[in-house]
Amino acid sequence: MLRLEVSYRGIVLIIVALLAAWALLSLWPIIVIVVTSFIFMAALLPYVEWLTAHRVPRTAAVVMIMLAILLVLGALAALVVPATIDEIADLKDNLPEDAREMEDFLADVGINVELEDRARDINWDRVVSGDTAIDYGQRALSFGLAVFTIFFLTAYLLLDTPRMNRFLYQFVKPGYEPELERWLFALRRVVGGYIRGQVITTASITVVTFVVLSIAGVPNAIAFAILAGFVDIIPIVGAVIAVVMPAIAAFQESPAQGLGVIVALLVYQQFEDRILAPRVYGHTLNLPPVIVLVAVMIGGALAGIVGVLLALPAAAVARVGLDYYLEKRSGTPAMSTALDERTAPDTEEAKNG
Repeated sequence: MLRLEVSYRGIVLIIVALLAAWALLSLWPIIVIVVTSFIFMAALLPYVEWLTAHRVPRTAAVVMIMLAILLVLGALAALVVPATIDEIADLKDNLPEDAREMEDFLADVGINVELEDRARDINWDRVVSGDTAIDYGQRALSFGLAVFTIFFLTAYLLLDTPRMNRFLYQFVKPGYEPELERWLFALRRVVGGYIRGQVITTASITVVTFVVLSIAGVPNAIAFAILAGFVDIIPIVGAVIAVVMPAIAAFQESPAQGLGVIVALLVYQQFEDRILAPRVYGHTLNLPPVIVLVAVMIGGALAGIVGVLLALPAAAVARVGLDYYLEKRSGTPAMSTALDERTAPDTEEAKNG
């Protein structure tokens, strides 16, 4: 006989847990936007504090930084978007001829496939119209609204940081303010490490793509290199775009150049995923490389692309919590506040932290 007794308090706790799980699933898109905004806020906060320390009003400092980001993104878009549109148009117009060249190239190595006829049979009006166009349009609109919301929410958080700090300190017991200060400082360093790691990997794939495309003689090499660096931020999907778009441009020149670009970029992708990213993020986030790999795999399995995006910051925050626990247990300093934030200006808070 198995007898199970649950108190009224236990029943209430179970109901609350179920409601919390339901709310988490229902509000997940909003949670992602808020968390992403906090990550950008923590990454940009040192620059705002540096400007305010030099007697720039906080509102003006935030506006200057956000405008600078808009100008950079606008310049990159002006460079990348026209080149991408031209390549897609060339692909549509020249696909049968390119398919024939590819067919001849494969025939020379003993592979017989019919590519030219299949290329001529493609109904482009059907590909870019109807339900497909509506679906991609909705996705683009949703993504645009999310980016718009993150941008302005980040700006608001930067403006309201002092008020949020005062609100947070109201819930801290007297005498525990220094511990909260160290926690916030460690978390900001963690986010800074994540952003710094992303800058390193983005710069790396941009340079490699530019060199590969330049050697292959592909037009608009700098534009496609910048596109590869930008989409490299997006896990899984970004890696595909970073290879496919330059490969399409290379195939416009010749099948051999296209295959060479694909092989070179795929080799680099393996290098970045297996060696560079684990080592870079392991150093900047103070995490062992194996933990970086495991965190990314777990994040992808639990929440797909969003999980991969948030896996490393979450793992780094967990590391801060572990360091705090070890410090409390042993009585010796262990919190990971010693990360060198080379990409951010010095602030009085960082100097005194």
